[in-house]
Amino acid sequence: MEDRPRTLIIAEIGQNHNGDMAAARELIDQAKSNGADIAKFQLYDVDSIFTPDFEWYREGKEAQLTRDQAASLAEHCKRVGIEFMASVFDLERLAWCEELGVRRHKIASRSIHDRPLIEAAARTGKEMIVSLGFWKSEQFPVIKSSAAVRFLYCVAKYPTAPSEVHLERVDFNKYAGFSDHTAQLDAAKVAIARGARIIEKHFTLDKAAHGPDHRCSMTPPELAELTAFARRCETILYD
Repeated sequence: MEDRPRTLIIAEIGQNHNGDMAAARELIDQAKSNGADIAKFQLYDVDSIFTPDFEWYREGKEAQLTRDQAASLAEHCKRVGIEFMASVFDLERLAWCEELGVRRHKIASRSIHDRPLIEAAARTGKEMIVSLGFWKSEQFPVIKSSAAVRFLYCVAKYPTAPSEVHLERVDFNKYAGFSDHTAQLDAAKVAIARGARIIEKHFTLDKAAHGPDHRCSMTPPELAELTAFARRCETILYD
């Protein structure tokens, strides 16, 4: 069926390029060749998020992208045929994404209480994907937008132990998907089988690399495995 639901697979490159633009481009290439729909980065001013005594402050500083670097990565995504997306952590970087012509905006768990940022993203009239790792209420946030607002279930621990995921509590008729911070694929696969239409998972070339997110990331072969599983599930669930 041509119109059957398709699980959107987001390869969360985030900071895993460690400030190396060649590595960032290779991550984009590997995301594309292993089946991801979106290559996602993080755009932030580290000094507005962390103080210098934070454990990963130096690594965050090294991985902080400039506007020109973000534009270069967006252009590389366009060249290889994968969608560029970014979690934006302030209004300036939201404006960068608008200038780059992104299709949709991502609001990270950390920004869920940043009403000026959320309202500005909503005013763009573009789809928003919103992670709820730091949202405590059973009711979803009220976000008024002319476009779709799609919420992701998320446990804000890096990495998340499988026993902490509790997907049995998640209604994927309400949540659009799952932002997965476990070190394995099992939780993401369970979410897909239970009806998640979006899977976001960190993506790395080397789980042993230095940095805060590599250990809870999937590798290119794991991404290929996940996307193949998602496509098989679509056939079973929706054909």
